[in-house]
Amino acid sequence: MQMRSHLGRVRGLGSSNNGVQHWWMQRLSGIALVPLSLWFVFSVIGLLINADLATVTNWVGQHYNPVLLILFVICMFHHAQLGLQVVIEDYTRSELTKVTLLVTVKLAALLLCACSIFAVIRLTFGA
Repeated sequence: MQMRSHLGRVRGLGSSNNGVQHWWMQRLSGIALVPLSLWFVFSVIGLLINADLATVTNWVGQHYNPVLLILFVICMFHHAQLGLQVVIEDYTRSELTKVTLLVTVKLAALLLCACSIFAVIRLTFGA
């Protein structure tokens, strides 16, 4: 028989008050990805199919394209990281494995995002 009250037993097991923010961030990044993805897909289909490197470099450097590409990359990797975080938290039982996977996913998303932004900048300003 335990000498703790019902409140004492459940304290610390409930919400940590960050689920709503996570949910909102995932929805907002998803909403931002809709026009960015449409812009990217239509640009690739309309202008860049069978294009050589000079054409792609010229397209990336035009007007607002580098900014939109960087926004697309940031939103895409942030949204993917948030989604993978939910899957890992929901389906991983071991706390050590969960923390390891969460850190790995966050670092991988950060590294890939940074490499993608660097590639856009390099295409924009030349090598």
